[in-house]
Amino acid sequence: MSSTWGADIATKQLGLLHELLPRAERFVVLVNPRSALAEPLTTDAQTAASAIGRSIEVLAASSNSEIDAAFASIAQKRADALLVGADSFFFTRRVQLVTLATRHAVPAIYWTREFVEAGGLISYGSSGVDRDRQVGIYTGRILKGEKPADNGDPAKDPLRIRE
Repeated sequence: MSSTWGADIATKQLGLLHELLPRAERFVVLVNPRSALAEPLTTDAQTAASAIGRSIEVLAASSNSEIDAAFASIAQKRADALLVGADSFFFTRRVQLVTLATRHAVPAIYWTREFVEAGGLISYGSSGVDRDRQVGIYTGRILKGEKPADNGDPAKDPLRIRE
């Protein structure tokens, strides 16, 4: 299972990190092992790393202390770059993540711009505001009697609701 919010953007995110840091060899992806997106994100990141001739190490964190431990490991292993997996737990700890990435001088990419607004280097992902607006539009249409299957061509309507 992939989500446009998380796992399937790992390829693009890793590609952007590679463009930004072409000599980088040691990539790390940080995932929340309690998240449904952890496994698909890990798989996508490993596939993307292999495609550019690099490897990627997966670190897991689901608490503040595990985040601290992950960054200690990143520093010890001298990771060249970090991809922070999409997860609401990480979102609520974005200041901690950005601060640690800065303190350990590890370039990091995030899935939403709020990390950049908190001082992070770069983000790439879908816009939560736009996604939520589209959900509201579709919900309104359905509440007015439109059938979910009437939402049109899925190629033109990426949030198509299926019955």
